[in-house]
Amino acid sequence: MSVLRAAALGPGLLAFAMLAGCGQAPVKEAPAYPTGPRVDLANSALVRQELYTQYRQWKGTRYEIGGLSRRGIDCSGFMYVTFKSKLGVVLPRSTERQAELGRGVSRNELRSGDLVFFRTGMFVRHVGVYLERGRFLHASTSQGVMISELDDIYWKPRYWKARRIES
Repeated sequence: MSVLRAAALGPGLLAFAMLAGCGQAPVKEAPAYPTGPRVDLANSALVRQELYTQYRQWKGTRYEIGGLSRRGIDCSGFMYVTFKSKLGVVLPRSTERQAELGRGVSRNELRSGDLVFFRTGMFVRHVGVYLERGRFLHASTSQGVMISELDDIYWKPRYWKARRIES
């Protein structure tokens, strides 16, 4: 359910819609992020290099639902900014829409740049981008922009699916 539809139906549904997924709230600020040069997403080494550069620049940026800047960012916003500025790919802004992109890939076929999705609650979804060796980059609600392990005690049972964006 969109936040706008929920708002029309009342404050209870608005709160529910805002919790229904990372990045579902209206964007609080929308700085102009230039679209970087298009990176061949099949070139795992180059994609990984760009993703680690992004990590170094954003490490520790706090989580803020609807945020889209270094003052605060949510998971889908971080994927939006990362793919646009570092890989030259413009993604939709919401986790829900990002989960529909590209083609599905199995967990044992992951490569750098694949979007990884998690079910973190009954209606809540989370997104990150795969790096290498079971690690992914994301904006965590508790620790901000960070790198986590897919096999982490928290993330492993919540893993949902992965999507590969084709160049």
